[in-house]
Amino acid sequence: MLVAFEGGSLLRAFLLLLLSPLLWVLGKQSEAAMRVMVFVTFCGLRTRDLDLVSRVVLPKFYLENLHLQPYQLLAATGKRVVLTAMPRLMVEGFLKEYLGANEVVGAELQVVRGRFFTGLVSGSTPSAKQKVLKDRFGEAKADVAIVSPSNLHDHLFITYSKEIYVVNKEDAAAGIGTEMPRSKYPKPLIFHDGRLALLPTPTATLALFMWMPLAVPLSITRILMGVTFPYKVVIFIAAATGIRFKVGGVEDDNRRRGAGAECSSKGHRTLLDPVMLCTGLQRPVTTVTYSLSRMSELLAPMKTVRLTRDRERDAATMRRLLREGDLAVCPEGTTCREPYLLRFSPLFAELAEDIVPVALDARVGMFYGTTASGHKWLDPVVFMMDPLPVYQVEVLGRVPRHRTCAGGWSAAEVANRIQKQLAEALGFERTALTRRDKYMMLAGNEGVSRDQHDGKRLPK
Repeated sequence: MLVAFEGGSLLRAFLLLLLSPLLWVLGKQSEAAMRVMVFVTFCGLRTRDLDLVSRVVLPKFYLENLHLQPYQLLAATGKRVVLTAMPRLMVEGFLKEYLGANEVVGAELQVVRGRFFTGLVSGSTPSAKQKVLKDRFGEAKADVAIVSPSNLHDHLFITYSKEIYVVNKEDAAAGIGTEMPRSKYPKPLIFHDGRLALLPTPTATLALFMWMPLAVPLSITRILMGVTFPYKVVIFIAAATGIRFKVGGVEDDNRRRGAGAECSSKGHRTLLDPVMLCTGLQRPVTTVTYSLSRMSELLAPMKTVRLTRDRERDAATMRRLLREGDLAVCPEGTTCREPYLLRFSPLFAELAEDIVPVALDARVGMFYGTTASGHKWLDPVVFMMDPLPVYQVEVLGRVPRHRTCAGGWSAAEVANRIQKQLAEALGFERTALTRRDKYMMLAGNEGVSRDQHDGKRLPK
């Protein structure tokens, strides 16, 4: 379903959902059910779409469903061979990058003209996999096999293994198959993409499609009312339409006003952050940002200015705006979705002496309101389609003058200190990764609006 939805279309995903009763009759682990799912999911799908989904969407869901003890057993081994009932291309990248698999045996998707999948598979039968394993092992045997009784093909491993470790539902109920906590992930999950925030089980996907006819008009209503009514009214409209808005430190910020132009440095979660900041402060604040789509510009109830990534031009623009009044800056660009902060650009610290950090966080249950590889102009609309989104705005204390460039600190030192302050306020971890790193991994570009790293983490 993830491949059909993220790599294909809503229509393809809806067709797969309609086939759920048939798949239940066939048995979801049967070869016939797998062939039906593969045909609907992949027929006519471009190979590059699967490559993107398997690289930037699926790893998040695979990691969230890893079981701790079987992984620990796997991690203690040397050479690792994985037998999968799914098409090999759906799992091979994840298995090799995150689990250190040396070989992956699975069904092969057929391709036409080198660009499109036919929806047909080969090598999915037990006899075909038996032959691959025989060619791989010969007379030798693996030290241990980790198998599941629910997988009809796992018994093939038994012949080629000295010991068998069985993972079943009873083990999971007893806590042996506990889902892996984030702290024990094989490598940090910092970047991922896609619109779905939930695991699309048949029940969850049915709920999603039932919500869609309501979600679109609700999103449009939320946006139009947000840009039409005064900030004080918007708070009540947001609550009435399901948006949970948490604001802190605003009273102190309002008491500080009148001290001169301030530069608000923010932890940046979505393109709606400037709007939410202004709503929380109950006043407009000019915002500079990268990759702002025309849609976001039109919807923004405050002045927005695009930066060019030309350091001298951007510095001149920000100086001019600071002379006019307060300015909101997003030194990360748009950050990742996970609890990490990217490296801050120090330009804001070079230009401003009055700096007020603002911690922002956005949480959703159904749709992500950000994308690196999709249509960014849809970001505000998709975020507002979520049934119960949560936005947190926390205005922190003004940075003391002696801890800015005016006090002898370098711009990089100021930026790193503010990054640490925001990370502590949000409960996030700092990284040395940049916005460019994010877009190069997720979209293969530098993040220009279209209208893996192992996780270089800083010491705490």
